[in-house]
Amino acid sequence: MDAAPSAHAAALWVGLHLALLLILSVRVVRLRRRHAVTFGHGDIPDLAQAVRAFGNATEYIPAALIGIVVLALLGAPALLVHATGLLLFAGRVAHAWGLSRSGGASIPRAVGAVATWLAYIVAAVALIFYAIP
Repeated sequence: MDAAPSAHAAALWVGLHLALLLILSVRVVRLRRRHAVTFGHGDIPDLAQAVRAFGNATEYIPAALIGIVVLALLGAPALLVHATGLLLFAGRVAHAWGLSRSGGASIPRAVGAVATWLAYIVAAVALIFYAIP
């Protein structure tokens, strides 16, 4: 039996976010090896930024992916699933890129945070809409 288009859309965004988390994780491991740090960030700025970029992604991505998958399970249009996934992915990439380049405030971090929040809002409103009979 073929999956619904929204399930395929959800699968795409879950896969892309898993790949992003893997990339951010590998970056942390490489920097820890380079600086001989086994735990934490060892007060090394580039490692601290990499740890936070990964940590921040792990704080925001899982809940949003649950929302995306539940939308697909509810039969939401694939376009809605794609819009939510794209907002989240663009936001997480921008935020991680900005945080990896600078520990301070930056435009990519701000854009990433706003895009992530918009994805949360879209998913939350859509899920509430689908929950009302």
